[in-house]
Amino acid sequence: MKLTAIVKNIRQLRADAVAIFLPEDKKVFGNEVKKLRKVLGKKIDHAIGIEQFKGKAGECVSILTDRKMQSPRLYLVGTGAADKLSLEAYRRAAATASNAAKSKKVKHLAILFPDLSASPTAAGINAADAANAIFEGALLASYKYDKYFTEKKDKNEKIAELTIIAPSEPVVKIIKQAASYARIVCDATCLARDLENAPGNEIYPETLAAAARTSAASHGYRCEIWDKKKIEHVGFGGLVAVNSGSDKPPRFIILEHNTGKPGLATIVLVGKGITFDAGGISIKPAGGMAEMKMDMSGAAAVIGALEAAARLKLPLHVVGLIPSTENLLGGSAMRPGDIITHYGGKTSEVDNTDAEGRLVLADALAYAVTYKPNVVIDLATLTGSCVVALGHHATGMMGNDEEVMAKLKTAGERTYERVWQLPLYEEYEKQIKSDVADVKNVGGRWAGAITAGLFLKKFIGDYKWIHLDIAGTAILEENFPYAPKGGSGVGVRLLTDFLTNWKG
Repeated sequence: MKLTAIVKNIRQLRADAVAIFLPEDKKVFGNEVKKLRKVLGKKIDHAIGIEQFKGKAGECVSILTDRKMQSPRLYLVGTGAADKLSLEAYRRAAATASNAAKSKKVKHLAILFPDLSASPTAAGINAADAANAIFEGALLASYKYDKYFTEKKDKNEKIAELTIIAPSEPVVKIIKQAASYARIVCDATCLARDLENAPGNEIYPETLAAAARTSAASHGYRCEIWDKKKIEHVGFGGLVAVNSGSDKPPRFIILEHNTGKPGLATIVLVGKGITFDAGGISIKPAGGMAEMKMDMSGAAAVIGALEAAARLKLPLHVVGLIPSTENLLGGSAMRPGDIITHYGGKTSEVDNTDAEGRLVLADALAYAVTYKPNVVIDLATLTGSCVVALGHHATGMMGNDEEVMAKLKTAGERTYERVWQLPLYEEYEKQIKSDVADVKNVGGRWAGAITAGLFLKKFIGDYKWIHLDIAGTAILEENFPYAPKGGSGVGVRLLTDFLTNWKG
């Protein structure tokens, strides 16, 4: 999709359709209708759905224009309550317009840049962020994983060009800069979605590593891949143990942006890369197991974030660490009761083989200390307990540094990849106390997301650390405004915003 911006009278603009965002406000709506009546005459009063249109979020009315306008179709798109306008309102409105345009096979969609003085809340939004949100909504809404359809019936329905109609030339410049950022971040998000949605017979440790290598080679960042022999030699006992039930060898993927440049802050991102999780001997129920091809969503987010950081040329040393394996059943699979020695020497007792993600993350988190990081952030589809607690609308966040968590929360609000802090109180630690090892890998029925976080905390070094449990936000059970059912690519936009605004 080509992204452009232009100063143009709406009557003279040549596009297949023009979208106008309207808040849920009678006065604003009335004034806008008066303006449109001068262009369209009474035709606007007879548009289907116009009487019911209130400007609520998700509402869209399509109006066929006449010769007074160069564009044959007009969309009125609701942004919700006027006193609650936000970046997300614009992001969703753009997604609504994009979806409406696709349904009519529109090739060139134009969106009138919203009046940011329309409400007290919108007045606090700058033009760059608003433009970025609009581009994100339209681009991400156009995503569809259709690789394996032999007949792509909608192959001609994609929007080829999106133009934002700006009020002035200075705003055009701002919008074009936002378009560049949005393009990079949305490309990276869609890469993560493609990796998540791909079946397990396409994406497994070796091919996940190959995808990371391809991205690195294309965008100028470093990629190093360890094979099973190197993983065993270095002492990643958790990764080796989880892999023992699979005939596909594990991989440890190391990604680096700005390798060897002195004076830069070092941010390490760790992503869980379980490319398929059957649960091991503690096998999962058959229902819904197909979703476990997306148990590598943390890894996908890290690959996407590294690609975005490299393309944006962020002045940081960003490292991605991805321990990757399948978790399957086999004669040599790890058993409940096994004891693992992780990188660094600490031991864990396996009480449940379906709590495998924390076992491979433990190695990577212990290894992260070798980079002397300013902060380490891990992302993992770690626990069903987090989905029970927060559903699909917020990521669980735990960590040992309130300042960094506050920065992530701010980034989450801007991107609407929201995070919610859960406690790591020491009282929960007794649930993962082992009689035979340093720690046990499950803590029973209660507070499962928290005890998983506390397990990881046992393996971190002397650094600031944040854990993000994306189990609910990475794997969607239904369509969201600009994220279809399946892999959401969550974490890419959140981390990129966090890194872009990093001030250590």
